[in-house]
Amino acid sequence: QRGRPQGLLFHSDQGSQYGSRHFRQRLWRYRISQSMSRRGNCYDNSPMERVFRSLKTEWIPSMGYMSVQQAQRDISHYLMHRYNWIRPHSFNGGLAPAQAEQKLNVVSGIS
Repeated sequence: QRGRPQGLLFHSDQGSQYGSRHFRQRLWRYRISQSMSRRGNCYDNSPMERVFRSLKTEWIPSMGYMSVQQAQRDISHYLMHRYNWIRPHSFNGGLAPAQAEQKLNVVSGIS
């Protein structure tokens, strides 16, 4: 959606999926740098942990989903639409992340 920005950083915990050769190769292919939390230090990854906490407590049904496809569709909707465009965030002065980014781009002259 943003074209091909330079200097992207993918930050995660030390889960086996993020350390796998396949995942690291994909990051390399797209020229994305990888950053991992230090082992046992939850504060390194606290912004992402907060996103997942919101997803689990606000959105995912307590009984789960009937299919993988339903889960993918519903979770994608939450993250790409509700969380980014609608849900207010106190860090952004009550604006959703995408709205705060648009406002910052207008001020900085980035189109």
